[in-house]
Amino acid sequence: MDKKLHIVGGGMAGSEAAWQAANMGVDVVIHEMRPEVETFAHQTGNLAEMVCSNSFRSDDDEQNAVGLLHWEMRAANGLIMAMADRHRLPAGGALAVDRDPFSESVTKTLLDHPKVTVEHGEITELPDDGYWIIATGPLTSSALGAAIQAETGSERLAFFDAIAPIVYADTIDMNVAWLQSRYDKGETEEEQKAYLNCPMTKDQYEAFIDALLAADKTEFHEGETAGYFDGCLPIEVMAERGRETLRHGPMKPVGLTNAHKPDEKAYAVVQLRRDNALGTLYNIVGFQTKMKYGAQTDVFRMIPGLENASFARLGGIHRNTFLNSPTLLDDQMRLKSKPNIRFAGQVTGVEGYVESAAMGLLAGRLAAAEILGKPLDTAPQDSAMGALIHHITGGAEAKTFQPMNVNFGLFRPVDGLKGGRRGRKDRYKAYTDRAKSVFQEWLDGQS
Repeated sequence: MDKKLHIVGGGMAGSEAAWQAANMGVDVVIHEMRPEVETFAHQTGNLAEMVCSNSFRSDDDEQNAVGLLHWEMRAANGLIMAMADRHRLPAGGALAVDRDPFSESVTKTLLDHPKVTVEHGEITELPDDGYWIIATGPLTSSALGAAIQAETGSERLAFFDAIAPIVYADTIDMNVAWLQSRYDKGETEEEQKAYLNCPMTKDQYEAFIDALLAADKTEFHEGETAGYFDGCLPIEVMAERGRETLRHGPMKPVGLTNAHKPDEKAYAVVQLRRDNALGTLYNIVGFQTKMKYGAQTDVFRMIPGLENASFARLGGIHRNTFLNSPTLLDDQMRLKSKPNIRFAGQVTGVEGYVESAAMGLLAGRLAAAEILGKPLDTAPQDSAMGALIHHITGGAEAKTFQPMNVNFGLFRPVDGLKGGRRGRKDRYKAYTDRAKSVFQEWLDGQS
């Protein structure tokens, strides 16, 4: 059997899988259909392109599960985390990156690796032999999706995913907007002023909600049904759930003081986060949308400070495909009916850049170990990576399986800790301490 590892898809998961396997001494071929075959969301042919937010979310590795996942990936010499750290932007306690230099650096690093080659072109079938990882992400091509459906014998599961608009910074009215992270979070002044804030009065908020609800929106094809992932709901869907929903979500006014009118409390606040190192682009936080383009410009220019905004990219919506992993994958991430094939990334039923890359890291290591004749146990269940893989390959209920972000609800309890809100800080710290210990032990066993 061919001892090369073939990886289909050069997104977060595929790039990380390639890096890990190549560093273990395995020859890797990345099969990436872009730029020969374009997708709705991608703008370039670079590997690990960020198509939605430019944030890897919280970087707190003691009180946040995704921050713990950051820690584990850094401990495992993860490429995605290394490049994210290199191109980090101020974002309070979050890890946000300059998206284009980030993906360019991932691409160059992999192309420069002597064990990695990239072949452009679409893979349309599931191979019968060789070692493969399918890491095609949320935009799996129709042909490959059909091949997966034919092999698994199940209906293809899907939900709709939305992306937020990006605004040119020099078109934002700074006489209205001000710089401040919520609760002034961050160790430096730059971190404490990582977000632009646009305040709304009650009347402005009510008018904005009315416009959202009335705006022209993307319609799905007849017979096309799917749910939304709750972590990436379009703002119109949130508004439909109740007029105050946005004010208690991405437009909450808490922890902010209007620098122009410090004595005036905003009824709602729209936040924008820097999207590149130059500070020329800002994305509207939490404003994923399915509004049509013309409606978007009209509605978003109702936001105080954005009346004359110019958009580098408008929002959009796309179909996101994923497997019913609890029924189809084993704990080594292999397709049970074709064990020469592993799956990684969002197609396995995880949600988010970090989770996708983490599943790529794990799949790359497991595949390389198998190729080298040194089988490797999957990540320990009490680690963040292990809790996530345990969930998608057996811990979740197959009948109701939906994509999942990493969270402490996936972790096994730590004995002797008090429950409730008062004990949460101690409980989360216990989770992270235990996870770091067992994950480091897992890594040390591979050296």
